[in-house]
Amino acid sequence: MRKFVFTALVMVVSLPAWAFPAGNLQATLEKLNQAAKNFRSTSADFEFDTNQTEPVPDTDVLKGVSYYERAGANFQMAAHIATDNGAQAPKIYTFSKGVFQLYEPMIPQVTTFRQASKFAEYVMLGFGASGDELKAKWDITDLGAETISGVETEKLELVAKDPTVRKNLPKVTIWMDLERAVSIKQIFDEGQGMTRVCTYSNIKTSQKPLPESDFTFKPKPGTQYINR
Repeated sequence: MRKFVFTALVMVVSLPAWAFPAGNLQATLEKLNQAAKNFRSTSADFEFDTNQTEPVPDTDVLKGVSYYERAGANFQMAAHIATDNGAQAPKIYTFSKGVFQLYEPMIPQVTTFRQASKFAEYVMLGFGASGDELKAKWDITDLGAETISGVETEKLELVAKDPTVRKNLPKVTIWMDLERAVSIKQIFDEGQGMTRVCTYSNIKTSQKPLPESDFTFKPKPGTQYINR
């Protein structure tokens, strides 16, 4: 269950950081400020790889499609998970109107995560967030330019200013497309031998709102509802 919570809250080609000159952080944040003004909605194919080294090595791979939309202060996202380690495992995770929910049609069950709402501002990480918004929540190191899958990006290392967040998430590294204010790749270092690598492809941005159906689901009869 923790895996899917993190998928929403966070909801690959790279070289070592020393191979790139440090970037100009202020210039990078200003570019993100400008790009964020034009951000409306985005859809992208995703692959989330969870890698655990302790106490037992393990890897888990989720694939699907994600959706992000912003209108002023309003933000919503959804992750439509299609496969888990190559096996069909449909699940829909949504954050809309300040509420996180996970729908698992194969059970069937809808789980609402009440306590997770306090991390809402971290969900938009790398999708439409302005430079000022990132700076307000994170201590940022600009590691310079890097090309990911043919896309020019800026590699940023983030450390949360909130000690509660930092306790569970020591560091995040993101590769930002500064022209579109979208993230091409993210690495979440959770400490204790756990990392999550998120990569996005087939990214489509638009000035139009996405269909509401992208952020909602229709539970089948007999679905169980629980709160956490």
